[in-house]
Amino acid sequence: MIAAIAFGATLVTDNLRHYNRVDGLPLEDWVRPLAASAAAEPRQDKPQPLRILHTKMTDPTFSERHGFSPQPAPITVRQDAPRDLRRLIPSLAYQCDLSPSTLRSLVCAVTLRAEDPNNWSPSDIEGEVRDILDRCDWFDVYEIIERIAAELKDRDEYYFNDREDHVACFTSRINRLFSKHGIGWQLIDGRIEVRGEEVFEAVARPTIKALEDAGLATTADEIREALKDLSRRPEPDITGAIQHAMAAAECLSRRVTDDKGRLGELIKRHPTLFPRPLDEGLHKLWGYASNNGRHLLEGCDPSYEEAELVVTVAAAVVSYLKRKLDSAEASAEE
Repeated sequence: MIAAIAFGATLVTDNLRHYNRVDGLPLEDWVRPLAASAAAEPRQDKPQPLRILHTKMTDPTFSERHGFSPQPAPITVRQDAPRDLRRLIPSLAYQCDLSPSTLRSLVCAVTLRAEDPNNWSPSDIEGEVRDILDRCDWFDVYEIIERIAAELKDRDEYYFNDREDHVACFTSRINRLFSKHGIGWQLIDGRIEVRGEEVFEAVARPTIKALEDAGLATTADEIREALKDLSRRPEPDITGAIQHAMAAAECLSRRVTDDKGRLGELIKRHPTLFPRPLDEGLHKLWGYASNNGRHLLEGCDPSYEEAELVVTVAAAVVSYLKRKLDSAEASAEE
């Protein structure tokens, strides 16, 4: 930037809003249609101003290019938004070409605050955004992240015709931030959803995809609803997650056995449904879900960790039942 001013050069960048604040700096937007550039072919006998290219923030970083990533930290944060997260959100948004004024509008809309008309310079607006993020409720922070992702998606479609993918860049870097700081959330398709330990992530989400591919939409919806219940803010729906998880296991068990009974009854009536002695464990898990998901006792509320365990086990059971169903259908065709 200093070199561009010193040599009277034009800075070619996709971040016009950021550099417009610099007086005396000629700018050129590099996303202008190529046809317009070709139509204005410069004459060879007329000297042209020096053009300096500004690196795109959507370009992959060194670690992204080479596949390096830190080991995920143990999840210690769920119902909170640490200071590091609050302070780094604006930086990530600016890197993806959101202007301070646009970010302030998003932040104020989420937190139901009026924009300060006395803050009109970019630096003052950035300070206002930092102050709001430092003070707002923890769940508003994650709402703001979703709003940023939605804004970037709209801009990519409208301004860049999907030639740039700022939302993918933002998603990747915010998720790396979550992972590095042990935050139990992740940004998926523009939505903040619960992030579990490795076993949870390896079982629950791939199971939904496999069920959908197999046309088992009802079971897939129950697992998805369980994950949504765990993701609810400011308080997760623990009992709802337990109910939906076990409903998924019951639903597919009925399909495998062609029996409309409840899961506990199916386990007793169909000894080959699950291998022994795992059938006893699953029968007890069904009893636990009944007592802690539907028929609650005062003062015996299940914990988040218990609900996550039930969802993980239920997803694994569903995956097992799907393979069992696939084998039975393949044998029938032969």
